[in-house]
Amino acid sequence: MMNNRFIEKIYTKKSINRIKKKTTLLGIYNKIDPIDFMNARLIISLLIFFITFLVSSYAYILSPVLTIAFYIGVEYIVLDMRIKKRSSKLDYEALFFFEVLTLSLETGRNLKGALDLTVRNIDSELSAEFASMLETIDYGKTLTEALNDMKKRIPSDTINNVILNITHSNVFGNEVVETLYNQVDYLRDKKLFEAKAQIAKMPIKISVVSVVFFIPIILLLILTPVLLELI
Repeated sequence: MMNNRFIEKIYTKKSINRIKKKTTLLGIYNKIDPIDFMNARLIISLLIFFITFLVSSYAYILSPVLTIAFYIGVEYIVLDMRIKKRSSKLDYEALFFFEVLTLSLETGRNLKGALDLTVRNIDSELSAEFASMLETIDYGKTLTEALNDMKKRIPSDTINNVILNITHSNVFGNEVVETLYNQVDYLRDKKLFEAKAQIAKMPIKISVVSVVFFIPIILLLILTPVLLELI
């Protein structure tokens, strides 16, 4: 409670909610408490400022620069980079997960039963998120409420779009299998386009590597005899 009051006096409500949202996007395996993170970042920033101020000859310049760089950079490294990496990982797992879910639904199971069967047969982070979601249903939440809560932990817009479509199908009684088939086709096409984009970038990457590594070596081989004659 003291930590909460201390943070609320220093930060705006918008800043606190931003950090809470980011830590939530790290998923069920997240061990970063938003209040502890904000406290630690503030304390370390102050330490960097005072230590730099005491030991550096250019303290008036270095102290604020290093402090601001750490303050901004630690959020990017600890939260933003991990969220981006997690989003890519979940996108990679999504196609197989939703393909299996679609096949499970085709066997005649309802949506909850198909989800339960899918998470028991797939070992992935996305599967673990759905398993956690199913546990909240056992504690009294409806499937729609559980899916909406789960969306807050998913940093991928693609997966959240699939969850939204599943939710709408569940609420309005639409055909879930047809909806999932459309989403699986979209995920497959998206994966194909990403692969083509990576292939298209290969010539540029090869050119950069050639410029950085091979051209200097070739020039050295060509010029070495000339330099030896001059010496």
